Amino acid sequence: MTTKRQTLPEMHTDLFINGKWEKGSKGMRPVINPATGETLTEVSKGDKAAFERAIEAAKQAFPVWSGMELRERVKILHRAADLIEENADKLALIMTLEQGKPLAESKGEIQTNVNNLHWNAEEARRIYGETIPAPNNHKYEVRKQPVGVVGAITPWNFPSNMIVRKIGAALAAGCTVVLKPAGNTPLSAIAIFE
Repeated sequence: MTTKRQTLPEMHTDLFINGKWEKGSKGMRPVINPATGETLTEVSKGDKAAFERAIEAAKQAFPVWSGMELRERVKILHRAADLIEENADKLALIMTLEQGKPLAESKGEIQTNVNNLHWNAEEARRIYGETIPAPNNHKYEVRKQPVGVVGAITPWNFPSNMIVRKIGAALAAGCTVVLKPAGNTPLSAIAIFE
């Protein structure tokens, strides 16, 4: 019995900053298939200036995202989950090729992403404040609000799920995000942003 060798789907390999793809100024880094040792592709490497541009873009987007009507933000998160589900086979294949996880496990991880995004979208509706009794007939009011730009760094072992778990909650809360995926498994992040 022969097995069909899977190839990496066509995809971006650049940095995604402020809604645009851009070449990194530090050259390219190979992404190696751990099962075969072959180079799948090369991805752009960013420098400190690219990192600072990403942070600045996230800061600029923060007032718009955090000020968005909650139902619109929830709708966008549900749509992101739906898009991940629609592209589950492609995303799972990318993960398997770059990380070495069996395809069935990669597909399970992608489905977990879908569930996480839907759950975070609905949890955003339940971000309630509190009123706490205080001395002298006073009350403390606790308001939960977005804090700003969230920095997320993800590991190689769950290259897709760790991204969604971190950014899903942050986005649901109204924060913007700058993500640095693991150097060995950056393709899963790129594919999600695509």
